[in-house]
Amino acid sequence: MKTSIINARVEPELKSQVEKIFQEIGLSATQAITLFYKQIVFYKGLPFDVKIPNSETEIAIKDAQENRNTTNITLQELEDMINARIENSKEFHKGYE
Repeated sequence: MKTSIINARVEPELKSQVEKIFQEIGLSATQAITLFYKQIVFYKGLPFDVKIPNSETEIAIKDAQENRNTTNITLQELEDMINARIENSKEFHKGYE
């Protein structure tokens, strides 16, 4: 199989972080780029949404990064919340069966 060479300029720190992750999951940069390209072909576009966050989302992101306006809950509390929503959803859909 013939191959083509891709040259890309990225920040050294970003490259280092990415290569560390690739190493942890057992991928080379070439394999990861090939996988990315195949996903682009499969989806006929980027395999993820690319969006510019609105001002409300930007504020929420900044708050989360700075640990402001956050609520700490236990895993059990989160599971209870999820289970309650599932049960409410089941009750709602019973009427449509």
